[in-house]
Amino acid sequence: MNKTLVIAEKPSVAQDIVRALTPVAGKFDKHDDHFENEHYIVTSAVGHLVEIAAPEQFDVKRGKWSFAHLPVLPPYFELKPIDKTKSRLNAVVRLAKRKDVARLINACDAGREGELIFRLIEQYAGGGKPLGKPVQRLWLQSMTPQAIRDGFEHLRSDEQMRGLADAARSRSEADWLVGINGTRAMTAFNSRDGGFFLTTVGRVQTPTLSIVVEREEKIRAHRPRDYWEIHASFLAEAGEYPGKW
Repeated sequence: MNKTLVIAEKPSVAQDIVRALTPVAGKFDKHDDHFENEHYIVTSAVGHLVEIAAPEQFDVKRGKWSFAHLPVLPPYFELKPIDKTKSRLNAVVRLAKRKDVARLINACDAGREGELIFRLIEQYAGGGKPLGKPVQRLWLQSMTPQAIRDGFEHLRSDEQMRGLADAARSRSEADWLVGINGTRAMTAFNSRDGGFFLTTVGRVQTPTLSIVVEREEKIRAHRPRDYWEIHASFLAEAGEYPGKW
């Protein structure tokens, strides 16, 4: 019998899905890295399991970081397992490749990042291409058992999620390009007189750091000064009350 593989973003969500489906789909058997019954296999990632990387032939190693080697614009990106979660990735990929798994359900968190987590896992499992099995999207705004069952009754199609998937991938690749080129440019600039002075740059990191620094400079530049307040007592029908201006 063909089965459906459900991939959640974290183990706790996988357990919630199993509890919600048990009354309608039957009891699940618990295995080391997944739950399974006659109809479903439910497993999970632990956040990101795969990251994008430049192909080896287009990467410039640390000792060659200079303006002459910028910008770094690889024609495509390869996928690289994240070392600390590689065993979990292998387990999920093994399940996705099972012959009795006929379709996949993306049950990662409802949002751009959850979409990216699933898409990269699917691409990695397919050897750099989509796995070739039908994909549907479980979109949850609530984790109550009834909300989960309702979500399974109204699964979204892969085509409906294509725009969000493209946006997620574009954001990920843009972050990589900004981080790599910015970091190497600033490191080359700060190391121009010798040595190696790593200076990291990031799409979110750098503006956030700028805000923190700007605020700290304002705090340090603060000069206390005297000020005055006017206090008065006022009479009203309900009685007297103090006022301040």
